[in-house]
Amino acid sequence: MKYIYTIDLKVTQELNYLISGDSIKEIYSLALDSYPTECCGLILKRGIRSCENVQDYLHRLDPVTHPRNSTNGFTFSAQDALFLSRNVDSTNPVKIIYHSHPDVGAYFSDEDKQNALFDGEPIYSVDHLVIDVQSSSVICSKLFRFINGDYELIAVLPGNNDK
Repeated sequence: MKYIYTIDLKVTQELNYLISGDSIKEIYSLALDSYPTECCGLILKRGIRSCENVQDYLHRLDPVTHPRNSTNGFTFSAQDALFLSRNVDSTNPVKIIYHSHPDVGAYFSDEDKQNALFDGEPIYSVDHLVIDVQSSSVICSKLFRFINGDYELIAVLPGNNDK
């Protein structure tokens, strides 16, 4: 895969190993199929796993505690969260958590950071891919890694209209 940007050659090599062209096409297809809600999932050392976004369910149960719905937030189902926590250190570990941002761009939001950290440290040692999805295409996706106390952009992947 050709990247629009990577922070260094090491990241490019990691991504070439983890994210095939077919995998990113499948993830982009999931993002488009989920639009206008956020999709979410996991990229493992070998393969991907799409996950269920239960944000609407949580919002319906308790809109005060969960003010966001699935158009501007995601929460993994209990089964997907359990899979994540059991597989981070497995022989086929989770390497990247992905989710889409419908109509607002690919950025690691304050809400994303809050959900990824506990006491200022990552809950899981994984990167985060955020997909900029619009009604008819994926513009791009951006990969973030926890470096020196914050999530930093380490790569930009082309959208589904880029060659």
